[in-house]
Amino acid sequence: MKVRPQLHGLTVARGLAAWMVVLFHIRSGMPWLPQSFVVVAAKGYLAVDFFFLLSGFVIYLSAHGIFERHGLAALPDFLRRRVARIYPLYAAMLALTVGFAALLTLTGRNADGYPWRELPLHIVLLQNWSFTDELSWNHPAWSISTELAAYLLFPLIMVAMPIRRLSSPKLVIGIVVLLATMAAWLRTAGLTELGQQIHRFGLVRCLFEFSAGCLLCALWLRTGKNWLRFAAPSAVIVAAAALWASDSTHELWAFPAMAASLIFLIADLSAWQRPPAPPVRALIYLGELSYATYLSHCMLFIWFKIVMVNDATDIPPMLIALYCMATLAASVLLHHFVEKPGRRWVSGRRASLPAHA
Repeated sequence: MKVRPQLHGLTVARGLAAWMVVLFHIRSGMPWLPQSFVVVAAKGYLAVDFFFLLSGFVIYLSAHGIFERHGLAALPDFLRRRVARIYPLYAAMLALTVGFAALLTLTGRNADGYPWRELPLHIVLLQNWSFTDELSWNHPAWSISTELAAYLLFPLIMVAMPIRRLSSPKLVIGIVVLLATMAAWLRTAGLTELGQQIHRFGLVRCLFEFSAGCLLCALWLRTGKNWLRFAAPSAVIVAAAALWASDSTHELWAFPAMAASLIFLIADLSAWQRPPAPPVRALIYLGELSYATYLSHCMLFIWFKIVMVNDATDIPPMLIALYCMATLAASVLLHHFVEKPGRRWVSGRRASLPAHA
């Protein structure tokens, strides 16, 4: 049985992307930032699109073999492992948010951002399947809701589409068609940026980009090591960036194309590198914490501002640094004492098929 490569570079990228989302959510409290930095921070929502593509890539890498061998018989174990991966930490953060909302309600404070009538949707991870009019409760969790839909789609992709048998040109065409169709859908709906109207189109972004990520991984596994393997994605990144710079509305397709190419290149570099040096291991650990960072940072920022901040529009750099350290500490604690134990507990039953993720 072929050993799956440890693509540490993708883990590092995941950690950095999680902190881009953190920066996106706290940027309004830092008017002292250089304008160029503010421009970058304002695009932090694009890290979620990177996550969707990366999720499709990694899940195809880890699970395509078992579906090819066992078909839909692999579905129960696959879904159990996926739920074990995302739900325990998600449930813990939702419970903390519910406690906070209850405290606001009991003390007569504004709790409009935590509509109790929508809570059942959040409990079953359906809140961003176009059932609501805006984001509520723990906002970043919207993408976890759409990821659940992607996990349900993946077995259908594996059973209905002969991805492994497709040639490299057909896989490239498939990726282009998926990303172009998504961009056309969003543009037709009046969007000019990927982060707009998340409650309506977040699910669209996730399913198209996740599917493209699956094809991207199949392409990465199939292509031979030659100069075109490096030149083609590099050229896509340069061309897409240039067109995006010329017209900001090109973001709808340009960023996903750039992100897919970058994932391909990082995967290659990861597969060929030697065992990581200590500084890289620290960044790998940051990536391992990324899910806890992503799910906890937004509510933590709300609580931090209530306790520590007088003016939420102008937070001193020292307090921002303190918040970042608190977020990192919370990520460590949640990862080791909630996420990992929860994953082991949900996955505790003996699998009927070999492990795949």
